[in-house]
Amino acid sequence: MPADATQFTSIDGKPMDLTQLGAKAILVVNTASKCGYTPQYEGLEALYEARKAGGLVIVGVPSNNFGGQEPGTEAEVKTFCELNYGVKFPLTKKYDVVGDGRHPFYAAAEQALGEPAKPKWNFHKILLAGDGTPVGAYPSKVTPEDAGLLADIDATLGD
Repeated sequence: MPADATQFTSIDGKPMDLTQLGAKAILVVNTASKCGYTPQYEGLEALYEARKAGGLVIVGVPSNNFGGQEPGTEAEVKTFCELNYGVKFPLTKKYDVVGDGRHPFYAAAEQALGEPAKPKWNFHKILLAGDGTPVGAYPSKVTPEDAGLLADIDATLGD
């Protein structure tokens, strides 16, 4: 994955390099606060808490690309996630995840994994190895509790 593809800005405005998170596995999820899939935040936080000691980091990428379902500011997004779902995993600032202005991460993931890596809606997931190598992509309907997703995470973690 090209170096610029792993460079994000955190929701607090600080640089965030996916390959410098100290993770064995990284689950990147494009998120939105006003989506039918928004309750997945609860499962994502539970998954993060259960697997972070083993090397999993979940990174939420707020995006307003689908249905205008992430209209707020970064501060509003952060407050919503913390108050409603107790989110402690890292969040980035808002990014486009599709289209010409999409973050380079999404272009690189699609190049590596093909069409499944292209988000079709909010809460699409892309699993990476700790070095940024794309492992798999999962549509929005795949929940954080999905057996196949969990098996892929555990395999990436080396468990």
